[in-house]
Amino acid sequence: MAFAKIQPVILCGGAGMRLWPLSRHMFPKQLHALTGERSLLQETALRVSNADRFTSPIVICNEAHRFAVGAQLAEIGVTPTRIILEPEPRNTAPALTAAALVSVEQEGPLFAVPSDHFISGDDEFFDAVERACSIARSGRIATFGVQPSAPETGYGYLVSGEKLEDGVFALDGFIEKPREARARALISAGALWNSGMFLYRRDVLIEELTRYEPAMVELVKGSIDKARRDQDFLWLDPAAFGEVRGISIDYAVMERTKRGAIVPAQFRWSDIGSWEALWSIGEKSEHGNVTHGDVRLIDARNCYVRGEDALIAAIGVEDLVIVESGDAVLVARRDRVQDLKQLVEDLKRDRRRQQHNHRQVHRSWGHFVTLAEGPGHQVKVLTLKPGAAISLQLHRHRAEHWVVLEGEAEVTLDDKTLRLTAHQAVDVPIGATHRLRNAGPSLLRVVEVQSGAYLGEDDIERLDDRKEEG
Repeated sequence: MAFAKIQPVILCGGAGMRLWPLSRHMFPKQLHALTGERSLLQETALRVSNADRFTSPIVICNEAHRFAVGAQLAEIGVTPTRIILEPEPRNTAPALTAAALVSVEQEGPLFAVPSDHFISGDDEFFDAVERACSIARSGRIATFGVQPSAPETGYGYLVSGEKLEDGVFALDGFIEKPREARARALISAGALWNSGMFLYRRDVLIEELTRYEPAMVELVKGSIDKARRDQDFLWLDPAAFGEVRGISIDYAVMERTKRGAIVPAQFRWSDIGSWEALWSIGEKSEHGNVTHGDVRLIDARNCYVRGEDALIAAIGVEDLVIVESGDAVLVARRDRVQDLKQLVEDLKRDRRRQQHNHRQVHRSWGHFVTLAEGPGHQVKVLTLKPGAAISLQLHRHRAEHWVVLEGEAEVTLDDKTLRLTAHQAVDVPIGATHRLRNAGPSLLRVVEVQSGAYLGEDDIERLDDRKEEG
C-alpha cells in the first residue's frame, strides 16, 4: 500500500493551567511564545507544513479560542483544511474521532500532534515520521517513544515487544501515569515516554475506536451530522457532543489495542507541563538561571524568571519560579509548582478574572485590553481591524463612553449613525442600541469607559445574528 501525503491533526484544546499566570482558560499555553519568537501552536503548525510530506492540517480547538487560533495560523501563512470547534473540552479521544470522521477524503495517514509540546531536531523528527508511516501501512497505530530523563508520574510509558521493522517495535504495554516506584521500574526495564503523537490509517483508528468506545463514536458522529459549517469552521453540535464521555486516546485505545507500535525517537521533546519543565529545557546562565523579558538578578541561582510587562528584579534567591503576566505574579519554589492546580481551582471558586483571561482578550473584530477596573467602573482600549464591527447590542446595567484614539469610527446609536475621528467622543446610555465599526483603512483604537452597577461580559444583549463576541 502506497500512502498519499500525511494529514496532520493538530490538537489545540488544552488549557495548560500548570503554567498559570501566563496560561489561562481564554488564552492557554499553546497560544504563547514560550520557547522562541513564535507560539507553540505556530511552531507545531510549521513543523508539519512541509508541502512534500504533509497536506494542510485539520485543527481541533475550543470554540472560545477560534479567533486567536485562526489569527496565529494566518500570521505564519498556514491555511487549515478545517478548524473543528469543540463546544466544551472532552479530551483527546473524542477530538481525534471527530478528525478521523471529518477526513473522509484523506488517502494518506493521519498524524495526531499536540500543539503545546516542545520538539527540537528536525532531521530526527522527520526520520521518526518516515518510520511511523512505514509501519502504519500494515495497519498499526504508531506512537513515538522518547527516552525518559526522570521517573515522571504524569506521562504514559511504552513497553516494547517484538521488532516489527528496522527501528520499530510492537507495543507490548501502555502504562498511563504510573506511580513513581513503578515509573522507576519501567525506566530500568527500558520503557519509553509516550510523546502524545500518533500516526495511523484513518480506517484503523475508527475500527479500534468503534471496538472499544462505540457509544463515543456514535455521539461524535451525531455532533458532526448536526454541526454548523461557517467558512473554515465546523461547529460540533453542543447537545450531542455534550453527551460524550471525556477520555484520552491513551485510555480509550492505546491501553487496549493489539495494533500498537513504538517508534523510538531521537529528537528532544517536552510536553512543557510545568514551569519546572520550561526551566529544564531553557538556555541557562552560568548560575543556572533561565530568564525571559526585562529581568535583573543578583546572586540568584537555578531560577526561572519571566517578565511580560514589568521589570523583575531578584536578589539572593535560589530554585524559584517568578512569573509576571501583567495582572498577576507567581512566586514559587521550583519543586512546588505542581501545587498550581490547587491555586487555580481556588481562583476559579472565587470567580477571579485572573483565572479566566488576561487583560488582552481576542475577538473576531480585533481585541480589547483592560486598563483599569474597580467597583462601578472599567476602562478598556478596543482595537478593531479595518471593516470590522462589534455586534449590534445593548446593555441593561451599564453606560459606556467611547473616545477615538486613532482611525475612523462609525457609531450606530439607536436610530442615528455618527462618524468620529481622533479625539472625538460619544456617550452610550444604559439601554441604548449601539454598534461600533471601523470605517477606515487602518486600525481603529477606542477608549471605552464603562460605568454601572454590573459590568460583566454577560450584560450584552445582541440584536443581530452575528456570532462574534463584543
